[in-house]
Amino acid sequence: MSSEGTKLITSNRKARHDYHILETVEAGMVLTGTEVKSLRDGKASLAEAYARVENDEVWLVSAHIPEYTHGNRTNHEPTRARKLLLHRKEIERIRGKTQEKGLTVVPLRLYWRRGRAKIELALVKGKREYDRREDVAKREANREMDRALSRRAKGND
Repeated sequence: MSSEGTKLITSNRKARHDYHILETVEAGMVLTGTEVKSLRDGKASLAEAYARVENDEVWLVSAHIPEYTHGNRTNHEPTRARKLLLHRKEIERIRGKTQEKGLTVVPLRLYWRRGRAKIELALVKGKREYDRREDVAKREANREMDRALSRRAKGND
């Protein structure tokens, strides 16, 4: 992590593969005590998660935070919808953008910042199959160039 005082809990690596990321925003989360303890153990999954605007509030849907192992009967529901904390202007901008064709909001990473759980949300547009193939081809070409440069540098030593 580049920022000081942040510790990554989990990231949604598949999001960068499946979507074109247009812009990002950081949000706080409303959590219960057992959810915080489960996150402190480093357990969470953002694989199927997305955010939705409802009644001037943003909700994180389908994020999986497993039940706390030492929790009692007051343990939380693992995939419940969680309210996200954003400024009103950010919420309005997200609402406007998601009403455009093909745009959605997905979480990229979940992390601690100064003792508080934060989530990085991204406004994204879905990639087509040929976009994904193009990305893979670029990655392979870059690897080949790096290998060739590496072999060349080793040969000159």
